[in-house]
Amino acid sequence: MVQKTPLCSDTVIGQGGTSAWKMCGLDKSTSLCLFFDVVRKETPDATVQSTSNQFYFQFLTYYQSNSGEMRLRVTTLSRRWVAGPGSSQDLIAGFDQEAAAIVMARQVSFKMETEAEFDPIRWLDKALINLCSRFGEYQKDSPTSFSLSPRLSIFPQFMFHLRRSQFVQVFNNSPDETAYFRMILNRENVANSVVMVQPSLITYSFHSGPEPALLDVAAIAADRILLLDSFFTVVIFHGSTIAQWRKAGYHNEPEHQAFAQLLRAPHDDAESIIKERFPVPRLVVCDQHGSQARFLLAKLNPSATYNSDAALPGGDIIFTDDVSFEVFLDHLQRLVVQ
Repeated sequence: MVQKTPLCSDTVIGQGGTSAWKMCGLDKSTSLCLFFDVVRKETPDATVQSTSNQFYFQFLTYYQSNSGEMRLRVTTLSRRWVAGPGSSQDLIAGFDQEAAAIVMARQVSFKMETEAEFDPIRWLDKALINLCSRFGEYQKDSPTSFSLSPRLSIFPQFMFHLRRSQFVQVFNNSPDETAYFRMILNRENVANSVVMVQPSLITYSFHSGPEPALLDVAAIAADRILLLDSFFTVVIFHGSTIAQWRKAGYHNEPEHQAFAQLLRAPHDDAESIIKERFPVPRLVVCDQHGSQARFLLAKLNPSATYNSDAALPGGDIIFTDDVSFEVFLDHLQRLVVQ
């Protein structure tokens, strides 16, 4: 629905150029993303004169309830202007890196669908370099001096995984699958969307209970079970020793009840994830060095590959030419400090 006002930005981002939008339906899980382009206008009639540093957003939502009534809901939000030489710290303090990562994911997905010559990797890298150049702390031409505030420190990691995600790397997916992934990304909340971009990984072993693990190939060990949640797929991955013991039937013997409990724990957690999620994710149960292990390996940071140092005993390597996060971060630091 095209409805322009003097406050509509000349820069069109997404479904822009209007101040009114129409959707087929709204529910409690609908998540919308709006961009506000702050432009200083020189014309006197367009200049907002205010002695306060507060500004306001007001959303008018017309909708039809389940009883058939047309209703109007008005939502007003207040925020504070941040300007001046010392504004960087105020901006950093209000930065939500998880929400920002999902905004980037939605925007890059939209651009890939609407711009024929769009290069998503180059666009993401440029945006990340600009962010780190402005808000990072460093000495010129000294990559080792580079550092980011804790409010920004995980954002490069999100961008690394976004570059490798199904939203950007569409080669191995059908057009229908890619459209499905992007549709779900555009309606889920930030918490669920973050799992799509950077899956969660939990490790199970005899030595400790379920523990969060780094999303890295180094997390693989012969005596561990891994549970990967990438929202669309839930993977239970057995290390080679665990798989051998399971195939030998040790978990069926009374003296090995601890092993039976270890095998059952990730299945119970996977069932609880699947039960609470819609659309229902695909469950993949696989073993180390098995063909379906690719569902896990494709999501891990390739810190050990076929052309790098050998993996740890009982560990694994990833057959890829992708750079690891460590190399990605090193290149980022070198470009930023220039």
